[in-house]
This record gives sequence, structure tokens and C-alpha cells, in this order.
Amino acid sequence: MFIQTEPTPNPATLKFLPGRTVMEAGTRNFVDAAAAENSPLGQSLFALDGVTGVFLGQDFVTVSKRDDIDWYQMKPLVLGAIMEHFTAGRAVVLDEQKAEGANEEDSEIVVQIKELLETRVRPAVAQDGGDIVFHSFDDGVVYLHMQGSCSGCPSSTATLKAGIENMLKHYVPEVQEVRAL
Repeated sequence: MFIQTEPTPNPATLKFLPGRTVMEAGTRNFVDAAAAENSPLGQSLFALDGVTGVFLGQDFVTVSKRDDIDWYQMKPLVLGAIMEHFTAGRAVVLDEQKAEGANEEDSEIVVQIKELLETRVRPAVAQDGGDIVFHSFDDGVVYLHMQGSCSGCPSSTATLKAGIENMLKHYVPEVQEVRAL
């Protein structure tokens, strides 16, 4: 098994591409070992000293580390844990998360916002090892939750304001601002 790695805009995270599907539907973001209790892969990665976050995408795993540890120390350990997990054929998560999507209670504006995020934003941020999930829309403000390499990334504010906010304002005039949670 050959696992590729890619840097992300966040220096504390690295994107690992195992060359196979990681998540069938949706994504998973684990901020600590307790949050990853239903993910054998997440538990294996959090067992490594220095891992502070694990994000599971469709075909990648993003791992965040403490600032006092260098990637040259962490990378071989993470590669080994991911390789061992997949070669053993274990499940990535024990309870599949439902993909975020429109529900019957969403207003027309919220449906438009979710559609734009799903088709234009999420694929772009997934390339950087992260995800942006819709939380709510209230009084002209869209609240988004940033995950994976996007969470804590130095360039995330610029992405949020210059990219996502401008795009949403253009297509959905009711949007006045975008904020991260």
C-alpha cells in the first residue's frame, strides 16, 4: 500500500491519501480521542503522541499535531498507523454519519446556501484537507463550522471572508456576512 502525503495551508496539519475510500458518505472531525471513540482509525491515530486532531474525508485523512513536534518525527508514525489500519481491513468508523444536506424545514435561502457550499466550497477546501459545514443562517449572517486543516489555519479567515462570503453575497443577496464558529 502506498500512501501519498500533501501539505496543507495549515502548518500543523498534513493530508494523507491512502489511495482508497476513507468515508463512504460525509466527513468526520475528531478533536480528541474521546470524540473518536467510534472510529478505530481515529483511535489508532490519537494513540500516537503529539496527534491533536483527525479529520476523515472521502479519500483522505488529515492529521493535526502539536507545535512542539516536527512532521519528520510524526509522519512515519502516522503513515504506519494508517497503513496498518487499512491492511488489517478494519472499519474506519463504526457508525456511519449521515451526510449534511437540505432538510424539509430549510428555507429557500438556506437551501441555496447549502447547495453553493456543497458544490463550490467543500470540494475546494477538501483539496487542502479540510471541510466547511453549514451551521445556521440568522439575520443575514451565515455561520459555518471549519474542520480538518481549515480549523486553526492562518489563511482560513481570508478564505472565509474574501472567498466564501463574497461568493455567497453574489449568489444569495440576503447574505450580509459569513462567520466561523
